[in-house]
Amino acid sequence: MNAPTPPPWQRRVSRGVSVGGVALGGNAPVSVQTMTKTDTGDAEATLTQIKSAAAAGVDLVRVAIPRAEVLDSFERICAESPLPVIADIHFDYRLALEAARRGAAKLRLNPGNLGGPERLAQVLEAASAAGIPVRVGVNAGSLPKDLLEQYGPCAEAMATAAQRMVAEAQGLGFADLVVSLKASDVPRTVQANRLFAAESDLPLHLGVTEAGLGQEALIRSAVGIGTLLAEGIGDTIRVSLTDDPAEEVRAGRQILQALGLLPGPVLVSCPTCGRCQVDLRPVAEEIRQALTSVEQPVVVAVMGCEVNGPGEARHADIGLAAGKDSAVLFRGGKIVRRVPIGEAAAALLEELAKLSP
Repeated sequence: MNAPTPPPWQRRVSRGVSVGGVALGGNAPVSVQTMTKTDTGDAEATLTQIKSAAAAGVDLVRVAIPRAEVLDSFERICAESPLPVIADIHFDYRLALEAARRGAAKLRLNPGNLGGPERLAQVLEAASAAGIPVRVGVNAGSLPKDLLEQYGPCAEAMATAAQRMVAEAQGLGFADLVVSLKASDVPRTVQANRLFAAESDLPLHLGVTEAGLGQEALIRSAVGIGTLLAEGIGDTIRVSLTDDPAEEVRAGRQILQALGLLPGPVLVSCPTCGRCQVDLRPVAEEIRQALTSVEQPVVVAVMGCEVNGPGEARHADIGLAAGKDSAVLFRGGKIVRRVPIGEAAAALLEELAKLSP
């Protein structure tokens, strides 16, 4: 099959950790994460959302623990989740202690808001006893006051804050760390991660925080995460959308596939122009939807005219080049048959099913 060209860059060599059996960093593939949007106290709703994200292909899921009352539900979620569950903790260090005891596969926290070194030491001791890693997170919107006064809310301040957090944890003897540096804009996110990656071998969690809604959020996330991954930086990603977790997962997987970091189907679709004599969009859309259930690294071309159509279709594993009333179907670079345009999508999918998985 014509799998996507392997990435031309080398990935940054990072230290590896294990999150509930999912390898993160080292030589492991870049993993995709999401976060549940339900009330953690509602175990049924949260587990339903986790299972939906799992069906979409996610590797890890993060769950917020905002108050002690949800801990019993969190314990059940950890026990019944098909995925490793990461506990998201802020302010109350006791919640982190309980999360580690009740089944969290990893803790996500900001050491600066736990109440001091003694409480951080207790949390790290609990994580060590449970054999789980800790992600220390830096957000541009919550930087230490002294760094804001020295640098302003810039990438340098973010990288310095992350280095400070890491030094504090390592000074307490804890080494299983993951780091994230996120801003709501792409330039600061990219530069902060570049600065930190140049000074540390700890695995990095990538994302553009609070990216927003729809196309704008997807583009911001793809540019920010994709830029860093294309430079070899990053070990796990989350696309933060004001949307269902499964949509975050699909977007994350598409970013990895576009960079050749995740095997899967690739749809090459003609943008159309004045030469196109058919309504190609419904044909391409039907095929795109069908490809969501395909995992094999197959290249599918859907082309709309005689200029680029035949060449692109021949270079794909499966392809069609549409004319006014019919389409030529290709498989493995050879013409298979000509079909009426109304049957083109079904015929292409029929040929795709013949390929070995």
